[in-house]
Amino acid sequence: MKNTFKILITDENAKAQGENAEIFACHGFSAVFCPKDGRELLASLKNDRPDVVLMDMFMSSIDSVGVLRRAKKEYGEKCPVFIIVSGFDSPMLEREALSAGAAYFVIRPYDLGELLDRIGDLMSYCKSDMGSILSLDRELEITVTEILHQIGVPAHIKGYHYLRDSIMMCVLHPEIINAVTKELYPSVAGKYETTPSRVERAIRHAIEVAWDRGDVDVLNSYFGYTIQGSRGKPTNSEFIAMISDRLRIKGKRTA
Repeated sequence: MKNTFKILITDENAKAQGENAEIFACHGFSAVFCPKDGRELLASLKNDRPDVVLMDMFMSSIDSVGVLRRAKKEYGEKCPVFIIVSGFDSPMLEREALSAGAAYFVIRPYDLGELLDRIGDLMSYCKSDMGSILSLDRELEITVTEILHQIGVPAHIKGYHYLRDSIMMCVLHPEIINAVTKELYPSVAGKYETTPSRVERAIRHAIEVAWDRGDVDVLNSYFGYTIQGSRGKPTNSEFIAMISDRLRIKGKRTA
């Protein structure tokens, strides 16, 4: 049976609330609503104790960034997962929201059912505190670090750190490799207070650098046919999947 999460939404449209009630229930969410007002939202956080908050970027009294900062300070690790909704696409607003602690930034109009599915996926990773899992598994971190050094990924570029955490996440949670754009990049972006698109670009750059300066024999030992002929370097997903699969297989053999 699907878990039921309580979701707090800044929405004052009573008609829309009634029409969407069945959608929330079908996707495993119990919805509560509050006005688009930062102070009232903070009061609702305390009274309703939601698992996830879907709030507008701009609200009365206190905006979403202000709410995020106060909530993070007051609730710490028990803070809900925050999703920010904006009426227009803006990389600057997205960066500001994610830097303040939001898990996801969505643009109107959106399909409510698809958004709830995505939030459910994000919940499974945010609530498991992926950052803590990574920091605790020191042995895995050392192993991935050694592999990246062998392949030739420079340690001083951002993509190096994004790659390392992405590989570790895929070793610990193999299913996330099937949702690189929707889950993996946002998870890494949240840890480093950046945007998923920047994570994607930085990882791609790191792979390109490794292919330009790396040892062909080492690359071939990890990626085989991928670097042969006209195929060229692997995609981000291929690179992460190949390394994480290799580590999981190795782990099973030594277990």
